[in-house]
Amino acid sequence: MKGGVEPSSTPAGQASSVAQRPPSIIGFLGGSFDPIHVGHLQLARDALAQLQLAEVRFVPAGQPWQKGEMTDAAHRAQMVLAAIRDEPRFMLGMREIERPGPTYTIDTLRELREALGEDASLVLIMGSDQFERLDTWRDWTRLLDFAHLAVARRADAVLTPGYALQEYYNAHWAPRSAVRDVAHGYIVEIEMTPVDASATEIRALLSQPPSPARDARLAEIVPATVVDYIRAHHLYR
Repeated sequence: MKGGVEPSSTPAGQASSVAQRPPSIIGFLGGSFDPIHVGHLQLARDALAQLQLAEVRFVPAGQPWQKGEMTDAAHRAQMVLAAIRDEPRFMLGMREIERPGPTYTIDTLRELREALGEDASLVLIMGSDQFERLDTWRDWTRLLDFAHLAVARRADAVLTPGYALQEYYNAHWAPRSAVRDVAHGYIVEIEMTPVDASATEIRALLSQPPSPARDARLAEIVPATVVDYIRAHHLYR
């Protein structure tokens, strides 16, 4: 089985196969993925291994309210599919792209919880930089009503959240094994393998004329299948 697309809706009168047979622990990795790169994939692999996840669903943002103009959502989704096509436990989730209006993670978690039922454990995966801004998200204190949070940081990194977020972290922190015990409600930490890659750098490189140095760097930080898609559709010029 190759990486594929998560069923996001079910025809009337037809039971959802996801709801019938929910994997025990599902990871959710959101982002603009503009474009997806090796850092995103490594984060998903680290979470998959350390939390013993059944799968990780990559969910590209439709209209993230905290970001400006982005590449068309259809292209970003196709780049995710290109990146995960040989990863049997990675899936593309289209919920945020298909939902109209600004994108809020809390809405996506509500939808996923409804689709998965009350028993499946759901883990929202994020980097430490995202976690330190969590208190700017809509209804951020309610995220744990629907999922666990897995905060990835490098071995030498120190979290520096604001006071309210630190109190929230202290109240809900648990060891990684907690995600196997209940369906939601805890904050756990995972160690992220260091990867020097960013979408900002990739877009800057792609705007430059071709050169051996540029192409070598792109090959290090972007899956070849994604580079091929970008070139075929003339993106980031």
